[in-house]
Amino acid sequence: MALCCRPGGRWGGRAPLRRPALRRRPPAGRPAEGLEAGSPARPYAVAGVDEAASAEELLEVCRRRHFLRGGAEPRPALPWRAYLSGCHPGFGPLGVALRGNLAAQWWDSVLAFREQVFAVDAPLHGPPAAGGDRRAGQGLRLLHSETLREALRERGCGREPGAPSLEEVLGTAGTLRESLLPGALAQYVSCLELVNKRLPCGLAQTGVCFHSIPESEQHNTNLRRIGERTTSLLAWFSSPRTAGQWLDYWLRQRLQWWRKFAVGPSNFSSSDFQDEEGRRGFNLHYSFPWGTETIETLKNLGDTELLQMYPGDSAKLLGRDGRKNVIPHVLSVSGNLDRGALAYLFDSLQLAENPLTKKKNSQRKVLKLHPCLAPLKVALDVGKGPTTELRQVCQGLFNELSENRISVWPGYLETVQVSLEQLYTKYDEMSVLFTVLITDATLENGVVQLRSRDTTMKEMMHISRLKDFLTNFWINCS
Repeated sequence: MALCCRPGGRWGGRAPLRRPALRRRPPAGRPAEGLEAGSPARPYAVAGVDEAASAEELLEVCRRRHFLRGGAEPRPALPWRAYLSGCHPGFGPLGVALRGNLAAQWWDSVLAFREQVFAVDAPLHGPPAAGGDRRAGQGLRLLHSETLREALRERGCGREPGAPSLEEVLGTAGTLRESLLPGALAQYVSCLELVNKRLPCGLAQTGVCFHSIPESEQHNTNLRRIGERTTSLLAWFSSPRTAGQWLDYWLRQRLQWWRKFAVGPSNFSSSDFQDEEGRRGFNLHYSFPWGTETIETLKNLGDTELLQMYPGDSAKLLGRDGRKNVIPHVLSVSGNLDRGALAYLFDSLQLAENPLTKKKNSQRKVLKLHPCLAPLKVALDVGKGPTTELRQVCQGLFNELSENRISVWPGYLETVQVSLEQLYTKYDEMSVLFTVLITDATLENGVVQLRSRDTTMKEMMHISRLKDFLTNFWINCS
């Protein structure tokens, strides 16, 4: 089973999306708080269920089904705060697939429908800051431990003539990437040439960034820990005249995008802010049980960052706005894909009556991730019948669906026999959309049983119709 996704790729056999009509100018849109969102604010807040308890239940499910890592013995289980801050062992295989699907949808939203946006890449680390740069000696440094140890030893015992000081060692160390923006701005001139200096245009990138954990979350205040996060960036370059309209436009587009995949869209909201220099921006939030967390930030940076990136060479920054040549304003749209994946896990948790058992107070836990985000679309399993022949049928079906880019879980390889109730519980918690059961009836007349995650309904279908049914389902969900 492959759980990987190339940048900009599509999961689950999605057909190419139709290209809508493009508008060259943004509408003078209003802030997006007024968008309609009629679904329940907290889908798992059913009667008699405490939100904090539900959060712990979700954490347990995510670890058990390998969306998240960090709960294995002998190490203590990590709280949600560790995953939000980026200080954790990483996502599990299904969590990586979920985040990959989210990144693929992000690429579709910024690249697929716009001729003026280009994908870029940049290294995780950069050269040392120049001596005149106010940031020299600051930030996260990339330094060999032996070099640091030697510098500290020299500092404590008296420095030998010619030996570098600790400050000099730190000043010559490379920097770890804390934002995708500098790498994107460094490629602005190339982008401008590609579009024949016509504004607006944009650069898009996803990748890992590093950050210091806030002191309030440090276990030891004398030591600073480093967290990491997978981020997305759209750097949008527009004329100063239209920058404000474009900021409102992207705010509305991004808030609609986050809400599009949600069970409870109203948990995604926005708020505006101004920085110390008076520059306008917006934060997009998700409402977790303990409060709101920022998942994306939009900001009008003006032309300051561009002029700092290309000092004394502003002529090459000029882009065409109609008949005028102007230095563009930079709109930064920066998202945290790790937090976004966590937000959708919370959004997807459903606690419902379990129709498979007669036990009182028994609830069925389902992760109802949007079909475009679900890591696995189909699970193939076997029922009653000759095991060898049934597995051969499953293997052929697995190959057919995989060739059509439908992600499949090979449940038929499991050697431990479990009841159907346990099987469906497992797949519901893994957010598998459909379970296909191959039985002796399949060998006799080609009929399989198809169970839906969302409705729990089962229907009989001929195996020859299965691929077309699933493909059409994904197309309708896209």
